[in-house]
Amino acid sequence: MPRVWDVPVHDSTRVRDARVAAEGAAELAGLDRDRADAAALVATELATNLLKHAEGGRLLVEAVPPPDAGDGARQAPVVQIAAVDHGPGMADVAAALRDGYSTTRSLGAGLGTCRRVADDFHLHSTPGRGTVAVARLGATSARSAAPAPARPPDPAPGWPAGPATGRAADPAGGQAANRAGGRAAGPARGETDPARGDTGRATGAAGRSADPAHERTAEPMPGRAPGGLAPGPAPGRTAEPAPGNAEPPLDAAGGAGRATGATGPAASRGHGHVGVRVGGLNVPFGGGEYSGDAWGWVGAGELRTLMLADGLGHGPDASRASAAAVEALHRSPRLSPAELLRQLDAALRGTRGAAVAVAQLDLRERALRFAGIGNIGARLREPDGWRPLLSRPGIVGVHRPATLPEARLPWTDESLLIVHSDGLPSRWTPPTEPGLLTADPALVAAVTIRDASSPARPVRDDTTVAVLAPNPPDRS
Repeated sequence: MPRVWDVPVHDSTRVRDARVAAEGAAELAGLDRDRADAAALVATELATNLLKHAEGGRLLVEAVPPPDAGDGARQAPVVQIAAVDHGPGMADVAAALRDGYSTTRSLGAGLGTCRRVADDFHLHSTPGRGTVAVARLGATSARSAAPAPARPPDPAPGWPAGPATGRAADPAGGQAANRAGGRAAGPARGETDPARGDTGRATGAAGRSADPAHERTAEPMPGRAPGGLAPGPAPGRTAEPAPGNAEPPLDAAGGAGRATGATGPAASRGHGHVGVRVGGLNVPFGGGEYSGDAWGWVGAGELRTLMLADGLGHGPDASRASAAAVEALHRSPRLSPAELLRQLDAALRGTRGAAVAVAQLDLRERALRFAGIGNIGARLREPDGWRPLLSRPGIVGVHRPATLPEARLPWTDESLLIVHSDGLPSRWTPPTEPGLLTADPALVAAVTIRDASSPARPVRDDTTVAVLAPNPPDRS
């Protein structure tokens, strides 16, 4: 069942709850002790940042599918930690990611630690509206497989020195590295971390700066040697990956290698199509232990299928219904959306039933098919705006409509699909900032939920947003 740890962080006592949540999600995802400690460290740093810089917020921790669905076997889940606040926001995202930068007279290692320890780390901030950070950690570091770049003899210009070796800031209580094996906040580029024995991975957000536009998202930067910060991109442009500072790309069929950075795996052009990524955020109603919503996705050949299910009602019974839908998806990855919904109707008999929407992308034909039953919403970004995709009335497992038409739409490098349960207000506004539309899909989902709610207007139901996005095009 979709277990979600929803931790409201409004005083220092909740920092421990954030750490415990990360440990629980790590156990669910099958992470070993070292990786579980790393997840706990990231959760601690993000929770502490919520207190220091936003006067509180919420931390959402869960085990989720990885953002790149390979062709074939089901992939192991990863721990996702999302921090969402409605605070003052950041005027300079790039500065906030530098070690040693602080506005509260601390060591300034919090976000830099998260960036180094996590496999993926993404940050988006809007002055006056708040900040969203998303970190993911898998059983094995996604970056450890690639050779580390050679360490320069001297620190790169413009990169402040970090904390002294063997020390890391623990804002919760000043203890070294939050019991993460006593290791420092992260090994230097190209060095080996003795606590894990893996090669120091390329810092996920290093070499990034903020878009100087009002909305600011951490993105890779062009033309910079490892370890330094380049000047920000021109207004209206998204920062590009640094040449020579990325690992081998992951193709759309799940080939080896992954390009690190805020924009995710690089797209493969060898098969004449783009690769895609999926991410989502699940917010249980009223801080419940289980969410009645669930999302999943699967790859099979040229097909990538995303499904979102909203079990009827709340709590464990609703969660069982949506979890059954996800399991059925993985048993039939090649069925079309309409065919899958018919099969799900039989699979969910005996449960409360669920509203379900299915979106399937054919990578070779560059076409998206969509079908849904019940109160699941979806919007597809097209060149001239956002198109709503409609579901039919009914409840999968209880009452299925006799006919299930599928919408078929073109998919381009600029397309973006947002699917959501009915916890999102009906008049929510899709993101419009160019930098955000090419960011990590889980970050897009988190910003969508943040902007559709507020401390005075919390989510009114289990609320899940899942995003299907193309990988950024290859850049020379």
